[in-house]
Amino acid sequence: MTNFKTRVLTGIALVTVILGGIWLGPVYFAGLLLIINMLSLHEFYRLLETPDTRLAGTAGYFLSGSLIITTYIVSSGIGGWEWLLLNLPVGFGIFVASLYGSGYRPFQSLAVIFLGIICICLPLCCLLALPFLPKPGNIYHAEVPLSVFLLLWSNDSGAYLCGKLTGKHPLFKRISPKKTWEGSVGGAMVCLLIGYLISRHIPLLKTADWLMLTFIIIVSGTYGDLIKSLLKRSLNVKDSGTILPGHGGMLDRFDSLLGSAPFVLIYLIMVWR
Repeated sequence: MTNFKTRVLTGIALVTVILGGIWLGPVYFAGLLLIINMLSLHEFYRLLETPDTRLAGTAGYFLSGSLIITTYIVSSGIGGWEWLLLNLPVGFGIFVASLYGSGYRPFQSLAVIFLGIICICLPLCCLLALPFLPKPGNIYHAEVPLSVFLLLWSNDSGAYLCGKLTGKHPLFKRISPKKTWEGSVGGAMVCLLIGYLISRHIPLLKTADWLMLTFIIIVSGTYGDLIKSLLKRSLNVKDSGTILPGHGGMLDRFDSLLGSAPFVLIYLIMVWR
């Protein structure tokens, strides 16, 4: 019961921070994602740290910060797409810096740096671009990221509750023994219901498009969760961190988001092109 209360209180605080970051405006939303990025990268690099990759985080934080800032500049219309080119010399500079490092396996460190960027920073850049769609105008639509978070939360919460109450058949026993088919189906049904309700109140998309977007979030979010479980199992750890009492680490809480954000962006670009 104590753990449940801790989980609920942490969840309420986290939801409040996220909703506040979304509704306060684009600068706050970008700042929120920058913080999530840095904390998640810190966990990722700590999990994969070895004596040869100990300095990977510094370069990764710098490149990821550059990617998020330039993504915001381009998405918000402050500057053109040329700003994204600034990330190329930053990335190349990381390779150049490795020439002067003291480690004897520099490419092992480089692999960790860029894997973190691919798995964490790039999905968050995709999420950052979402509220500025549809274009032209670069208008900030807070409803878009808010809807994505609501769908992710409903899928995760529905799966957790249904799995606790009725779960018997493992979904992917080798990777995540506690996840069940009953939980996944229950979470999907709850998520589809929320997707339908969103379509009735937010007319940015047609009902069919909202439901398709919901389906994409269910599938890609579930796989994002399983991939994070694969990482933890391969490293033999229970949680990615302890920053969120009752929930574990940032990667434990945002795994579904990182898995689904790129596919949500792709679909919305196709719908609104």
